[in-house]
Amino acid sequence: MAVAESLRITLAAEDSWPPFADEVGRGISHNIINHAFEQVDVEVSTIVVPYSRGLIMTERGTVDGVFNVTREQSTIDRFVFGNEPLFTVTASFFFAKEYPNIVNNKWQIPTQSTIGIVDGYEYGDEFMTLVEKLKLHVITVNSQRQLINLLLVGRIDTAIMYDLVADVYINQMGVSRDIKAKFNNHTSEIFVAFSKHNPQAKHLSQLLDKGLLTLQKQGKYHQLLLPSNN
Repeated sequence: MAVAESLRITLAAEDSWPPFADEVGRGISHNIINHAFEQVDVEVSTIVVPYSRGLIMTERGTVDGVFNVTREQSTIDRFVFGNEPLFTVTASFFFAKEYPNIVNNKWQIPTQSTIGIVDGYEYGDEFMTLVEKLKLHVITVNSQRQLINLLLVGRIDTAIMYDLVADVYINQMGVSRDIKAKFNNHTSEIFVAFSKHNPQAKHLSQLLDKGLLTLQKQGKYHQLLLPSNN
């Protein structure tokens, strides 16, 4: 009897979100996804690109999916998601140390402040309401490193960055005394988003769910969340 070939898929992986996904195709996300799909006989190849490009490639059907995507209203309309997140992350508002310490939550940010975000990232369903209510000026850049530089030179008042990712860049840049997180923006479950152009998208999302649950039952999942194992 012939043995069925493994299913092969191609995913877009963002290039600047360490410790989850870096410019050479390594990180926690890669490790979790590869191990989860191994459990269900799916071979994964990745194309490392800027996050916004990965979203476009997936929307067009150039690749089968992209990670690391927040499942929120804006992305549910564009992609197919499974039920099991890869992991959960928090994002905070970061300020330079010179910023007056008069703000305790995002709704207290002074009106018409300038805020920096990364192109294509999701910032929670409340974000556009916040921008409109406070009349915020939004500056969009391509990386967390650029956001940190803009904070350092006073070009923006605040930036939203994912905490663990920001920690990597802040430490690399040696500015841990100059840039601080002050309060939470949102907490996100992070997923692989599959292309609606792929007729197997729902099946792939279910296979990934199965693989993730298998890793959890085997006790391997939490080990894969540690950066030292990636």
